[in-house]
Amino acid sequence: MNNNTNRKANKMKKKNILYWTITVLFAAFMLFSAVPDILVVPEAVAFMSHLGYPKYFIPFIGMAKLLGVIAILVPGYPRIKEWAYAGLIFDLIGATYSQMANDGFQPAIFFMVLPIALFLFSYSLYHKNIRTA
Repeated sequence: MNNNTNRKANKMKKKNILYWTITVLFAAFMLFSAVPDILVVPEAVAFMSHLGYPKYFIPFIGMAKLLGVIAILVPGYPRIKEWAYAGLIFDLIGATYSQMANDGFQPAIFFMVLPIALFLFSYSLYHKNIRTA
């Protein structure tokens, strides 16, 4: 029985390491996209203006992403974490749609597969961890 308990603990540890690795990668991606928005750097203004968004929207969406990143990284608070995950995926889907609506279907849009995949893995591992806890 002790050997079986060790296997379960090792499996949980591996799953937990995988969850945090994927979640930190996803959070880093979202953070690196939030900082230029928060600081309203000229590149962010040019990009968002090209997509048709007003300048006042840029720091708002940047702060929303930053708060979402904090929420998914802080342990506990499952309801806030759910809302944060929802907001971050809405941001990614909205960004993808906005780019497609303005520029058509360009090969560069496939870059968005990476953060969306990281989101899907992080979110699914989060729920697997909840079920086994």
